[in-house]
Amino acid sequence: MNDIDVSVIIPVHNAGLWLEQCLASVLKQQHTLTVEVSIFLDSCTDTSENIVQKWSIKLENQGYIVTILKEDNVNPKGVGYAKNKAIEQSHGKFLCFLDSDDIMMSSRIQKQYELASHNHNAIVGSRFRRHPPDSTFRYTEWANGLTAAQLIMQIYTSHGPTVIMPTWFCHRDVFQRVGGFNEAGAGTPEDLLFFFTHLQKGGQVVRHDEELLIYRYHPQATTFSVDEQTIWDLRVREIQKRILNSWNSFAIWNAGKQGRKFYRSLTAENQEKVTAFCDVDVKKIGPFYTYEKSKRKMKPKIPIIHFKEVKPPLIICMKLGLTGGVFEENLVSMQLKEGIDYFHFN
Repeated sequence: MNDIDVSVIIPVHNAGLWLEQCLASVLKQQHTLTVEVSIFLDSCTDTSENIVQKWSIKLENQGYIVTILKEDNVNPKGVGYAKNKAIEQSHGKFLCFLDSDDIMMSSRIQKQYELASHNHNAIVGSRFRRHPPDSTFRYTEWANGLTAAQLIMQIYTSHGPTVIMPTWFCHRDVFQRVGGFNEAGAGTPEDLLFFFTHLQKGGQVVRHDEELLIYRYHPQATTFSVDEQTIWDLRVREIQKRILNSWNSFAIWNAGKQGRKFYRSLTAENQEKVTAFCDVDVKKIGPFYTYEKSKRKMKPKIPIIHFKEVKPPLIICMKLGLTGGVFEENLVSMQLKEGIDYFHFN
């Protein structure tokens, strides 16, 4: 099976509500490649296995190679484990990730294969369409609107990877270099951990600018099982390692709750580098922020100043798209360069 071009990686756990549409979208792919569909059934107790067996016949009749493995455990071992197992049993040179509740556009495999063929060291994502259409509007607008440079610069925001996991497509070497997905199970952001490790090892991020996936939003999605504090801690650790540890000083844009939480989350060494908080709210400007829980004898007092008085570099702890464009206009007025003068955190 060394001549397989692409393996579609589908981890499945009780996905009976959506699996028919997911597999139908694989069947409808328009491509000139040899494609394998690798499915791992992780302790399913619904109709998922029957659906997979039915569609495996249809896929094989259409020329696909189908590889299926299942495990029946008291508890499912989680999406990271299921992805690893589906990849381990697959044979393709390239991996096309597909969540069992999502739907691929008919040209996805061919178009991402062509892009990934020239980017062996990259995670190749794509723009996507959210379903229902009115769900997570700000998130969708952010992800689909990022520039090529921002795919690397905005990796510390609360949104997660700058190319969403269900759109990932990459050479098998990318997976092997990272060493697989974290298998800690529910509550673990395995995609973000993989993404950060990929970047730490010199990996690239590329996005196809067409909408190649319908990304479904529903209460059962694994995203909702991940604790926000876990993601916060991971993001803080990463921005310190990649950015703040090499800076001599910096300011924090946001003197409110999120800015202060960010300050408190820093190491003592990086807290000492903070020169000021800045804000636009006159009610916050003027006094100092005193960090009472500091272990230093003299409690740190951080001045709170107007944003027009602040000097870069900055870490911006303001969420985008929440102020009717006012924050964004203020930031543009500063004539700063993202990735040099400032980085977004929230």
